[in-house]
Amino acid sequence: MVKTFFIISLSILLILLLSFVLIEYYNTFYIINNIVIKVGIGIILIFITLVILRYMVLLFFSILKTTIKATEETKKTTNKKVSVIIPAYNEEKVIEKSIQSIINQTYKNIELIVVDDGSTDNTSLVVQKYTYLPFVKLYKKSNEGKAKAINYGIKRASGELIMVVDADSKLQKDAVELMAVYFEDPEIAAVAGSVFVSNQNNIITKLQALEYIEGLNMVRNGQAFLKLVNIIPGPIGMFRKKALYDVGLYDDDTFAEDCDVTLKLIAHGYKIDFESEAIAKTEAPENIFDLIKQRYRWTRGILQAIRKHKKLLWNFKDNMAASFTMWYMLFEAVFWPFMDFWVNVFILYLAITTGISLLIFYWWSLFTILDVAGALYCVLITNESLSIVFYAIFYRLFFIQFINLVKIFSTIEEWFGIKMEWGKLERKGRL
Repeated sequence: MVKTFFIISLSILLILLLSFVLIEYYNTFYIINNIVIKVGIGIILIFITLVILRYMVLLFFSILKTTIKATEETKKTTNKKVSVIIPAYNEEKVIEKSIQSIINQTYKNIELIVVDDGSTDNTSLVVQKYTYLPFVKLYKKSNEGKAKAINYGIKRASGELIMVVDADSKLQKDAVELMAVYFEDPEIAAVAGSVFVSNQNNIITKLQALEYIEGLNMVRNGQAFLKLVNIIPGPIGMFRKKALYDVGLYDDDTFAEDCDVTLKLIAHGYKIDFESEAIAKTEAPENIFDLIKQRYRWTRGILQAIRKHKKLLWNFKDNMAASFTMWYMLFEAVFWPFMDFWVNVFILYLAITTGISLLIFYWWSLFTILDVAGALYCVLITNESLSIVFYAIFYRLFFIQFINLVKIFSTIEEWFGIKMEWGKLERKGRL
């Protein structure tokens, strides 16, 4: 009750502050006589309105989802068999903790399938220490990529439900139990879990930790109100095996196989949900170079998935949910980073040419307010440390600008078809 009151109060304060910033931009629009600058400010107003609308709708849906879940009186149970698949390529530093987290699950009707995708290190030797357990299986195959490794495991799985877990991810002990119950609803094809950063040991990983809970987990919680989560994350996702076969399993023609398979399920008419309390802790990139590699792959993979399913963009009549999801993803992947970068450049130009430097403060404070509010909300509904809210001050000024630049360059490279490898990150073993 206290949390709900705090969140509602925070939302009201947020709306008032955002309204003030919009009014200031609106007033500037009428003061300026230069037509080029006037058009630019008009574009900024439209962009701000879209961003605020997106944020407030997701926050509102997230609050509704959390509230409805909290008021459910009866706890659902299930006994469907779950096959957990861990695709692994050179993961000797991290896979043992991942395996241990599966073995220690509270849900017992489970099997663990590790697919060694042609590792050249001691991944298989680490896994073999646990194959004395009857429900732990190790399969070794030649290196063909993550998607084919997952499919290899699915075809050998005996469970009705398939859970895919990255080798650098560690599940909380009740994750499988919390997610499996969703599949009592026959329309649910997949459920995403929450992803937290385990190695919060420098400012880069702490900023990613904030991004994960605010930019990913809160967004998924909001999308889940409509049962339209658009990406099942690699570290923790559960699927109905029949649904995966209905859409032809995973494809290997994008760098974002998790995004692609989720879009295929939505296009098929299935519902995708989210369980916020099913948590996987994953190892995030600890330096700028590795972060760039990861985000290049994410961005190009999402763009490849959008291009692959582009016919869904205009399919409102037959599948409105799929079309809505595609346009939302296009906004996030392309429109947002380009516009955000352009607006920052334009506002600096405006400050230099007109002397209205307050607009810079209003612009950056607008998003800082959003980020702080989002961080506070996410900390309230998760087990993350309150100290992470402090990083919201730097999040928009530096981290998001950097990530947007990476997205812009990777989008340009994808547009021109510049070849890129998978870009596997070197594990540090800090799960």
